[in-house]
Amino acid sequence: MRGDVGFPVRIRFSELGKVRFISHRDAARAFDRAFRIEALPIALTEGFSPRPQVSFGLALSVGHESLAEYMDVRFAEALDVDALPPRVSAALPEGIEVTGVANLVDRAPALQESVTTVEWEIEVGHRDGSAVAVSDLEDRIAAVLAADALLVTRTRKGREDTVDVRPAIRHLTVLRSGAAGPVIHATIATQPGARPAELVAVLGDGLRETRVLRTAQWIERGEERFEPLDADALRAVVARAS
Repeated sequence: MRGDVGFPVRIRFSELGKVRFISHRDAARAFDRAFRIEALPIALTEGFSPRPQVSFGLALSVGHESLAEYMDVRFAEALDVDALPPRVSAALPEGIEVTGVANLVDRAPALQESVTTVEWEIEVGHRDGSAVAVSDLEDRIAAVLAADALLVTRTRKGREDTVDVRPAIRHLTVLRSGAAGPVIHATIATQPGARPAELVAVLGDGLRETRVLRTAQWIERGEERFEPLDADALRAVVARAS
């Protein structure tokens, strides 16, 4: 989060259960309401139309759950970050919970520009409701990983584009058996990116995702990989300098 005035903070939160059916914009509104309920001193932008200095990371699609969502907030005054998770969580809708907070260095790179990989758990079933055999899914995964290209069609603003999602797939394996079928663990790069539905589509016809859970996001810098809560944390910079 860029700026010179105030105290930047990064927040990690989860979205689980029925709250998965709300939009990214609705989740943002829920946090805005929680901040107002707790009377937290959010810093405002300058100019004729001041706005809260709040920015979210990668959007979570409707219907997906997550253990690792992030947002950056700039407060007008210093706060006890250790006390924020229970305060904010209590004012949020059921299913959204703040799980971590860290003070940020000033002018930390924006989340959407920084996150390089995302981890998913995707439960897979047949479209007709029947179970997918683990051995069948493993064969499909092997074929995907051996492919030189995996083309999918995306529609954006009424225009169709063909995209190769193979470069985005870093890791793909069957993790375990879920309630409705096998669960895939996938590590996907953000640039270029691939959506969970696209990943299931390239596994072959007749499959669908029955549950999608984002389990982690990572910021890679050189040979190092950081969880976003630690990547630009003020405490981490101080610790390295000492």
